[in-house]
Amino acid sequence: MSSFAPAAKRAKLAADLGSTGEFFPDIGNIQYNPDAGPTETMVYKHYNADEVINGKTMKEWLRYSVCFWHTFRGTGADPFGFPTLNRPWEDGTDSMENAKRRLRVAFEFFRKLGVPFWTFHDRDIAPEGATLEESNRNLDEITDLALELQQETGVKLLWGTCNLFAHPRYMNGASTNPDAHVLAFAAAQVKKGLEITKKLGGENFVFWGGREGFHTLLNTDIARELDHMAQFFKMVIAYKAKIGFGGQLLIEPKPKEPSKHQYDYDGQTVMSFLFKYGLEGDFKLNIEPNHTTLAGHCHEHDVVMASAHKLLGSVDSNTGSPDLGWDTDQFPMDVKNTTAIMKVVLEQDGLAPGGLNFDCKVRRESIDLVDMFISHIGAMDAFARGLRNAASLINEGHLSALVAARYSSFDSGLGAKIEAGTATLEECEEFIHQKGEPTIVSGRQEHCESIVNYYV
Repeated sequence: MSSFAPAAKRAKLAADLGSTGEFFPDIGNIQYNPDAGPTETMVYKHYNADEVINGKTMKEWLRYSVCFWHTFRGTGADPFGFPTLNRPWEDGTDSMENAKRRLRVAFEFFRKLGVPFWTFHDRDIAPEGATLEESNRNLDEITDLALELQQETGVKLLWGTCNLFAHPRYMNGASTNPDAHVLAFAAAQVKKGLEITKKLGGENFVFWGGREGFHTLLNTDIARELDHMAQFFKMVIAYKAKIGFGGQLLIEPKPKEPSKHQYDYDGQTVMSFLFKYGLEGDFKLNIEPNHTTLAGHCHEHDVVMASAHKLLGSVDSNTGSPDLGWDTDQFPMDVKNTTAIMKVVLEQDGLAPGGLNFDCKVRRESIDLVDMFISHIGAMDAFARGLRNAASLINEGHLSALVAARYSSFDSGLGAKIEAGTATLEECEEFIHQKGEPTIVSGRQEHCESIVNYYV
């Protein structure tokens, strides 16, 4: 939201749109039509939910989810411009009436798009009250409606989370705030967040530490802040067990923005934190590729890294513009990127209970309601193509055979002992005395890239 945005004007209410009882009366359920032409962007050309690939349906592999915040709370505002997205169901207030109407809009959207899951922040779906008690009452009331809408539509909650970054109380962080009073408020907010996520049958609960970091080291005690964050998470683990919430806890890495430096910088940083504090048995990672590229890595880097450590829990499926230094949250339309992500998902036999959550927003210039559908449809098709490509790449085995051959020296002899941790420096020295200088071998990078291009 722009810091200088004017107050929203009262929009025409949905009740004035007609007698159909729908917020998108001119849009039906999105259909699969593989014969559709290039300009037919309101159909799935590749996403066929019931198509079986490598033993599971597309729906099971992809586990698509729509995020509530960008899709239904986004205004198109940015630091340099006022809101551009005028949604006809919005009345310009932060009332419970408006929140309930917005939620009904969302579930119509989910149903017509045909996605199985949705995600939210607590403050996205219900207005924050003057006190914690009022905020919690609002959440109770709005989640009663959400539960009813879930039951009507069959759409499930992939994960819930708490907004611990927007309110001024969190300007210096939540779990890493130098004031214990603020940390306690964040803990109370998360307590309620866990409760409503359990109430709605959520399969995961996410932590994103947008303010968990610093802008200067001059006033920051890094060691204490990291210790406090770990203790915060241990309280979460204890309460999760107490209420019997069976969902997976997830941490979402990001290197910066809004903080100059965030403690959850990238996948490896988060995993190091988890292992240091003994939290790796309770948490996995929710990877957002736009955050990965902000950390200076390639699109799929953190997905691959988390999976290699058996800690990939879910993916916030978006992309960014690598030439920009901020989080643009664009829809993932690059099939080579989606192929790389789905190769990892297939190799680890799926993301469940996580999924592919579209943490994306339409561009502020894409102001038509139909753009909300087109953007999601295009991204879902891109991942469906990525799934097919990755399955072919894996099943035909050309790339995996090359990788296996590259590391074959560790399959027997001294290499096998090194891998098993039983070799010694003396044995390595003796091996060199016997074998002499090693023969250098080509890494064949361009050959690998050409193999991938064949499938994409």
